[in-house]
Amino acid sequence: MIVIIDNGMGNIQSVSNALSKLGVKSYISNNPSTIERATAIILPGVGAFPIAMENLKNSSLDKLLKKTVLENKTPFLGICLGMQLLFDESEEQSRTKGLCFIKGKVKRIPDSVDSPVPHVGWDSLIFNKETPISINVDKKSRFYYDHSYFVSDVEEADEFASLSYGHEQKMCVGVSKGNIFGVQFHPEKSQRNGLRLLRNFINYAFKIT
Repeated sequence: MIVIIDNGMGNIQSVSNALSKLGVKSYISNNPSTIERATAIILPGVGAFPIAMENLKNSSLDKLLKKTVLENKTPFLGICLGMQLLFDESEEQSRTKGLCFIKGKVKRIPDSVDSPVPHVGWDSLIFNKETPISINVDKKSRFYYDHSYFVSDVEEADEFASLSYGHEQKMCVGVSKGNIFGVQFHPEKSQRNGLRLLRNFINYAFKIT
């Protein structure tokens, strides 16, 4: 069972629609019993980090995710804000503690002439290493982005994709640590290669469970 977590933070239906195109049935839910039984968990997100964390805490989903993802090793994919929530803290609006699943911090993209904020639209990336979700994805492919904050101070072993944005600005846009994956871009809006990445995640989840 594939569960898309409803955290009240946008683009949930678009992820479900993308999975439907792949012939994969998914459930949109914030019900603890449903999430506990999941074969794989996807956490999408658009919006502000502090609100997203507050929503998770108010519904005790932060504790539930710690159990299912860290202890039970359920495959997990965070998308955009869902990826940022994996890290230690964010400076967005006010310093806010994240889920602390992966070491790193979320910072605002520096303003400059050649790197406007927010970073919106199609852009390429660099695959630093092969992961279960990047298999057979075109290494010259472009993905769709929409964000003003990015993850920094990520350990090299956890970063599988990066993006050069503006003058010497390198951003981490893909992380992989055991059963945990995160992407800064939107695979559900990134056409063929985005769908391929989602398919890879689903295949990985069913393979190990």
